[in-house]
This record gives sequence, structure tokens and C-alpha cells, in this order.
Amino acid sequence: METFSFYDFEADKLNDEKIRLDAYKDKTVIVVNTASKCGLTPQYEGLEKLYQKYKDRGLVILGFPCNQFANQESGSSDEIQEFCQRNYGVSFPMFEKIEVNGKNAHPLFKYLKSELSGGIFGRKIKWNFTKFLIDKNGNPVKRYAPTTVPEKMEKDIIKIL
Repeated sequence: METFSFYDFEADKLNDEKIRLDAYKDKTVIVVNTASKCGLTPQYEGLEKLYQKYKDRGLVILGFPCNQFANQESGSSDEIQEFCQRNYGVSFPMFEKIEVNGKNAHPLFKYLKSELSGGIFGRKIKWNFTKFLIDKNGNPVKRYAPTTVPEKMEKDIIKIL
């Protein structure tokens, strides 16, 4: 069976630029599925604070909008980009809307779910703002519940920066 690494995947940014994830080699990465109309949407603020605080030490956050949970991300790429910047000053990379569960799930999320299952929910992502922490070598090291606020991830981030 073929084995994959985080760096084997690619994704399209909101501006349609295709990015190979090996562009983030030697970086500590947080991958998060996001939504603009969710009760957890204010986590954008905490994620941006972490990004600003640690980006010079090698942290990057990759946001993946997803509309699979109660249609809470129904906007176009331009609308998502504008919302994130206007309301939360998001400057970390944001990608095109994807699916995280089911047969059309983005390959990156299939991989992350297979590497770090989600407790009682198994491999399925249960809601927006599920977060995955990946070390500088591309190894997924921890999965965080949607309700885990970004500030609670800081100790783990510092350990692997």
C-alpha cells in the first residue's frame, strides 16, 4: 500500500493558485476547516493571533472553508476572502471551499483523518474548526476538537516550533 505524507498533497488557494503542500516543508502547520456563519467563526481571531505571534518562528495556518455543516459557508471564494479579512484580519493562507467528509472529501482531509482519528467520532470530522497540528517534518501530531479555542493549542505549538 502506498504511504503518503502531508507534503504529497496540493490544494487551490482562494485566488485559484495551486499550492503543493511541500511549500510548507520545515514549517509547523495548523490545518483547519472553517466557516463564516458558524458559532465558532470567532476562532478566526485566535488563529490569526497565533499566526501573527509565531509566523516568524515557522508557524503557518492553512484555512479550508467547508459548507458541509449546516450550510455555514455558502459564499463564493471572493466573499469568503472578503469576510475573513474584513471581520478578522485573516492574513494566513485560505484555500478554496472543500468537503472534509464523504466520498468527495479533499484528499488532504482523508489523509489527516486517517492519521489522527477523532475520538468517539472516529475518522469523521464532526463540525467546523476541527484543527490538525503538523510538525516541521510533515507529521500530523495532534487533532483538536472544533470547540478547542486556538489559544489552548499554544503550548503544543511552542513545543514543536
